Amino acid sequence: MKTFSLTTLALAAAALLGVSFGAIGDAGAQDKRFISIGTGGPTGVYFVVGNSVCRMVHKEAAEGRKEGRKHGIRCSAPSTGGSTYNIGQICEGELEFGVAQSDWQYHAVKGDSEKVTNCPGLRAVFSVHPEPFQLIAGEGTDIESFTDLEGKRMNIGNAGSGQRGTTEVLMAGYDMTTDDFAVATELTSTEQSQALCDGKIDAYGYTVGVPNAGVAVATDGCGAYISNLDGEVEKKLVADNPYYAFTTIPAGTYKTTTEDVTTFGVMATFVTHENVPEDVVYEVTRAVMENLEDFRSLHPAFANLDPKKMITDGNSAPLHPGAAKYYKEQGLM
Repeated sequence: MKTFSLTTLALAAAALLGVSFGAIGDAGAQDKRFISIGTGGPTGVYFVVGNSVCRMVHKEAAEGRKEGRKHGIRCSAPSTGGSTYNIGQICEGELEFGVAQSDWQYHAVKGDSEKVTNCPGLRAVFSVHPEPFQLIAGEGTDIESFTDLEGKRMNIGNAGSGQRGTTEVLMAGYDMTTDDFAVATELTSTEQSQALCDGKIDAYGYTVGVPNAGVAVATDGCGAYISNLDGEVEKKLVADNPYYAFTTIPAGTYKTTTEDVTTFGVMATFVTHENVPEDVVYEVTRAVMENLEDFRSLHPAFANLDPKKMITDGNSAPLHPGAAKYYKEQGLM
């Protein structure tokens, strides 16, 4: 059975992005401002998003010094628990920025869900890539729909993750609880694929951009496959909620994806808080948008990013004034 080392994948991703996990400092450190970006598991696309933003910020800092223009911002993007965790930490002032699913951005601003912190001060910066919710089932499990999970060993995701929240939304739609599973585990996105390959679970749900290295551990490494999620429950979710849409995972995305897979999903969004200074958000926004071609090259999920769509798609929170200032200067709004 072929498997991949998750640690190796995470380190390789960090090396590819040119990210240093050490302290950043030099003779002018007293003039620097440090920001932290909440991401997700180290094999997920959120981790790549956060560290890609940092790379662009640091690139702008270096090029700005050459041109006599300094913003003094340095950033780190550690692995975190994911969407709802990031929103909670942003709203408590522990993180300046974070990556979050568009549905949890919506619920945080509206204050209409117990699964995410009520955060009316949450502000949008831009959206990133589409994120289909993927039901990944182990080889030979015969799981072809969400109802087939009854009596199976299901990983519902760790508390604080977007995948946990979306899995629970589906469970509610199907009138299911954890008691309907033989076992309900709470593994992180870093752990779940290996657990599937090791026969410890039968399936897991994962909201993530494609392709994804963690999913490939299961699909390409041990024959797991992605099931369609396009039944009446999913149709109602899409019809009733503006942050959901049907999407297709193309044949060939993974070794076992021999036909197109239909599922529903959200957008990955980059968010902050109204209390983060306008000039900081402006410079972070500028760093990404001025280097968008480089940003697109850092993950296949970023390949089709369109600045105009990044301002609107998936964003239900008001734009932060710093981001809006940059977009207006560029004639994007």
